[in-house]
Amino acid sequence: MPTRFNVKCEPELAIQLREKHSFIMPGYHMNKKHWNTIELLPHIPDTDIQDWVKHSYNAVRGKK
Repeated sequence: MPTRFNVKCEPELAIQLREKHSFIMPGYHMNKKHWNTIELLPHIPDTDIQDWVKHSYNAVRGKK
C-alpha cells in the first residue's frame, strides 16, 4: 500500500494542486474543500513536500 498523508490547504490551492498533480486527491476521510491527500512518490521534490506541509501547519495553527 502506498504511503499517503493529508495536508490542509486554502480551498483554491487545494483544487489547483489536484488539477496539476495526479498523486494529489481530495482528503481521505476529511473535509474535501480544505484537505488534500498526497501519495508519496519518488519523483516528488522534497521542497514541494516541505512547502505543502508548512502551508498545512500554518493553516491548522492559525495565522498570528
